[in-house]
Amino acid sequence: MDQHLFRVATLAMTLLAAGCAGDPRSAAPLGASATQRLAAVKLDTAAASRILNAYRASHGLGPVKLDPTLTAMAQRQANAMAAANTLSHDAGGGFVSRVHGAGLKAGRTAENVGGGYYSTEEAFAGWKASSGHDVNLRMPEATRFGIALAKAPQTQYGAWWALVIAGEPERRREITTGPFGAGAPAIR
Repeated sequence: MDQHLFRVATLAMTLLAAGCAGDPRSAAPLGASATQRLAAVKLDTAAASRILNAYRASHGLGPVKLDPTLTAMAQRQANAMAAANTLSHDAGGGFVSRVHGAGLKAGRTAENVGGGYYSTEEAFAGWKASSGHDVNLRMPEATRFGIALAKAPQTQYGAWWALVIAGEPERRREITTGPFGAGAPAIR
């Protein structure tokens, strides 16, 4: 092999390998100015509700209401991502197992996560711009949501966001002795 061609091939492989490793700056903690900016970051649940419901209405979808169970689930996920310094749906355990653990059905529940957004508006703008997250925001059967923020200045993103959106839980059907005789289904 020609010496020049060998050098070019080696350089290309080195650059390719470096590109796969990701941006090394993203793993470093936030700088002083970003840390100061992070201190001012607040989750505005009223703004989240307005933004999400206006967006859904613009797509002909019904409103969603803030739900304490989904908010607690989102907070645990945001906290887990911040603690692990990783943006992942699995940081707090597998999504499906977390959904089932909360008594929800996985097919009627979705989650958006994000990192590095410094306002509720920025988080929603990021999710709208991501096709998979956008589909979740526009889930037709959704009626409720929870949103959370965890701040950790020593991590790569500083601000860690999680949103859980879901439809109404299905009512359990029990067989009881009701007014229509033994074994007739009754909804409780």
